[in-house]
Amino acid sequence: MRLSAMGDVAMTVPVLRAFVKQYPKVKLTIISRPFFKPFFDGIPNLEFFAFDEKERHKGFLGLLRLFQDVKKLKIDAFADLHNVLRSKIVSLLFALSGKKRATVDKGREGKKELTREENKIFKQLPTMFERHAKVFEEIGFPLDLSKPTFPEKAVLSSDILDIIGNESSKLIGIAPFAQYDSKVYPLDLMKEVIAKLAENSSYRILLFGGGKKEIEILDSISEPFENVINMAGKIKFQQELQLISNLDVMLSMDSGNAHIAAMLGVKVITVWGATHPYAGFLPFNQSLENALTADRNQYPKLPTSVYGNKIVEGYEDAMRTILPQQVVDKVVEQLS
Repeated sequence: MRLSAMGDVAMTVPVLRAFVKQYPKVKLTIISRPFFKPFFDGIPNLEFFAFDEKERHKGFLGLLRLFQDVKKLKIDAFADLHNVLRSKIVSLLFALSGKKRATVDKGREGKKELTREENKIFKQLPTMFERHAKVFEEIGFPLDLSKPTFPEKAVLSSDILDIIGNESSKLIGIAPFAQYDSKVYPLDLMKEVIAKLAENSSYRILLFGGGKKEIEILDSISEPFENVINMAGKIKFQQELQLISNLDVMLSMDSGNAHIAAMLGVKVITVWGATHPYAGFLPFNQSLENALTADRNQYPKLPTSVYGNKIVEGYEDAMRTILPQQVVDKVVEQLS
């Protein structure tokens, strides 16, 4: 299995957890970038194979080497949960060597119907988790995703506790950024949300992000408040996962952080702009009621995009129809 962006990888984890629970005698090997290895730590019967995209597995010859490397592990079937050129080539090589294989159907036609401006078909599409489960069914392993299992909350290291404090506060995670601007809740409104939540001294609000620019923004947001802490750039990725597993709730855009929190069994509230949970990316095991979407009466062309990369003129302020008080109320509701 070959995977890409953080959210894509995180979305496979609950499905793999279901698999190892329902087929305890079957061994899984996950192929992904080394960075993502911590996602799979602690999953029984699962071996992580690091994909070396820069050297050994680079280019077409590299994919042949990848096939040979993985073949040595005596693979009986290949599940392509990514459906891109590289994963399709490796999948084909396994098929040619007589192995069972299946590739995820990303449902491109349905997504086109959901996001087009004219004759839009506004309905819930299968989730990515259902699509991944279908891949395993095709190679002979039907899955039931209705009784999910999650890892225990991680024990927090002294490094993390030194930053967030030891008090028994309610921990609220907020990840205010996303890959595309059309998925980002306006910063002035997000500041209002944070200020209102910070009024409750029993809440500790932890901000997540990455990269120099985001860290600077989060520093400026957290600075006026004693109980708002910018975590970006302060801890390693593995520690970040440990911290997220301890959150009482995560507030996130339609982004990787939402899927990471969900794979760890945390309640997630998501805020949606140009995109919509009907495309199948609602975080795992989360309620549609906790997905706050922009007003389609005012902006009837929504959703305009599956991934948020398409700009539609006049729709720049669509997310402003989600009021800060709505977001605050939803967070407080989850904590009570």
